[in-house]
Amino acid sequence: MNRKFSDVFFKHLVSIVALFSVLALGAILLFVFAQGSMPFFTYTSSDIRLVAQNIDELTVNGVVYKDHSTFINIPKSYDFISVRFNNETLEININHNEKDPQKILSFTHNNEINVTHPENYVSTVSWPQSAIIASMQKRIHIILPEPPYGLFGFLSGLEWRPSRDKVYGILPMIVGTLAAGFGAVLLGVPIALFCALFMAEFLKPKFAAIMRAGVELLAGIPSVVYGFFGLMVIVPFVRSAFNIPSGNTLLSAIIVLALMILPTVITIAETSLRAVPLSVREASLSLGASKMQTTWRVVLPHANSGVIAGVILGISRAVGETMAVILVAGNSPHLTINLLSSVRTLTSTIAMEMGYASGRHSEMLFSIGVTLFAIILILNSLILWYRRRMEHAL
Repeated sequence: MNRKFSDVFFKHLVSIVALFSVLALGAILLFVFAQGSMPFFTYTSSDIRLVAQNIDELTVNGVVYKDHSTFINIPKSYDFISVRFNNETLEININHNEKDPQKILSFTHNNEINVTHPENYVSTVSWPQSAIIASMQKRIHIILPEPPYGLFGFLSGLEWRPSRDKVYGILPMIVGTLAAGFGAVLLGVPIALFCALFMAEFLKPKFAAIMRAGVELLAGIPSVVYGFFGLMVIVPFVRSAFNIPSGNTLLSAIIVLALMILPTVITIAETSLRAVPLSVREASLSLGASKMQTTWRVVLPHANSGVIAGVILGISRAVGETMAVILVAGNSPHLTINLLSSVRTLTSTIAMEMGYASGRHSEMLFSIGVTLFAIILILNSLILWYRRRMEHAL
């Protein structure tokens, strides 16, 4: 009776834990996708926002605001805004058909004013004679809602200038991510495969166990340690070897990422190779095949499922790596595939800018995360499709 009760209890416990895990994962993905899709479907705000600086009392469209230090919201459908304070009158006309954000607003006033545009969709009106000290000048900041951003411009844009011009083009970062990831895979996977074959097929079990423990230890090293090693060793080596001003290049990122994926790919591939039944090896050897022929023609094809799984994890780590790439890649958001040029990846952009981003800028960083998720999903799907095709061929 107790055993039956415990079996039922643990069955329901496992079911509940699994359900909550799936719901939590789904909620996280839903949140990220919702945040990442907002810039392409919604305005940044439902209202035009005014901020008064060094003005104690003002009247906006007939409504008096006293000691107002927060946003004054005006519906974005309005074509006209009237602002009055003391003896100053400022009338703002809004042209909703204008595409240039710096020409949407036109101003009519009864005294001398200065109009500046610290950012796109932001206009600042100041009265130069209102104070001797510039910081004490009376100012009114008008913040317009930014329209939805074009998805094509986001994915194919060549410039990333979020601070002033509100330009969000991530094609250079996509190319940098793929170049660093594929370069690391092309360099690291063959080395990892040779190491796994040597440990599983040619090394004595005693020494293989020692080497396996060392590889597993390398797999647990934090990525920032690899990045620091790359910054202190690989970057100076690349700079001196190619006689270039800076060693923070795509080549440095490829080398560091290749080193990082080696332990993961070696561990999984070697485990898969050791799992191939001994009878398979004996059958090949009994037919006259050599040890090397058996390894390449028999053992490796039988373990291809595990080897490909290791490659998938290696690609995911290379494409999704952040800290190590920040330290060695140079982080220049320019489109290039030159191995000796500085690049920036998608993950680097998120890590470097999320701390101070706000509004549309913050939403665009979530969109970069969604793009990265889609890239990894596509790459993994292609690899799995290729694996199924190989299995059918065998």
